[in-house]
Amino acid sequence: MSAGLALQRGFSHSLGSPKEIFEGKCVIGHGTLCLNRESLLIFLIVVVLSVLLIVATSRAQLVPRGLQNIVESTYEFLRRDIVLGVMGPEGEKYGPYLVSLFLFAFLASALEVVPLLQFPTTSRMAIPAMLAMISWGIYNWAGIRAHGFFGYLRAIMFPPGVPKVLYVIVTPIEFAAAVILRPLTLAIRLFANFFAGHLLLLVFVIGTAYVLQNGATIAFAPIALAASVAIIGLEIFIAAVQAYVFALLTAAYVRLASAEEH
Repeated sequence: MSAGLALQRGFSHSLGSPKEIFEGKCVIGHGTLCLNRESLLIFLIVVVLSVLLIVATSRAQLVPRGLQNIVESTYEFLRRDIVLGVMGPEGEKYGPYLVSLFLFAFLASALEVVPLLQFPTTSRMAIPAMLAMISWGIYNWAGIRAHGFFGYLRAIMFPPGVPKVLYVIVTPIEFAAAVILRPLTLAIRLFANFFAGHLLLLVFVIGTAYVLQNGATIAFAPIALAASVAIIGLEIFIAAVQAYVFALLTAAYVRLASAEEH
């Protein structure tokens, strides 16, 4: 009984708690000058990602192998499917940002399955919101650069082909969709998936420890453990898909903002 309880507490401590998603405790500093666990994980992601990319490209070989092959394959996949597939050749200048966005969002979400860390920073709304606001700034800048400030507003608020009488209804909807809803939906999509995923994984892992506490439920432990492992695999897959969708939608918004007609 005590061993099962200790295991349950150990899992709970390593995975964090539902409360941690809403309120992180200070690790370094205090008050407004506070670095909590999530802040430190963000710095860790930046450092790890920077080191991986530097190591992969510092001694590039004509025939890529190992880490260089993984990085180049990832870049080429995203370049083909997102940069060229959505934006065309003119989107090449956005390639580095879109690839960096994918890698950062993926690693920030995949931390959920890393032992001892086990907390997806994207389950805190501030992180998806930050990424969404950066994308918001880029696609609006692209639109203003292509059409000018007032030309961009006109293109957003008065789409061609709409009867003038309907602009009373269409204009505020189009403006709200382009300026408010796009970044909001980008952020909520990423946040909601890993908020729910973290809670679900927490429930199953702690549940596995719980059924080990007595002989009446120990027979269900293999089922609970298998479900926990399956959810871990599912969370890795979802992390990749959501990072891909985030980069894909950003590319689509840049394309819409800079297109002649949208």
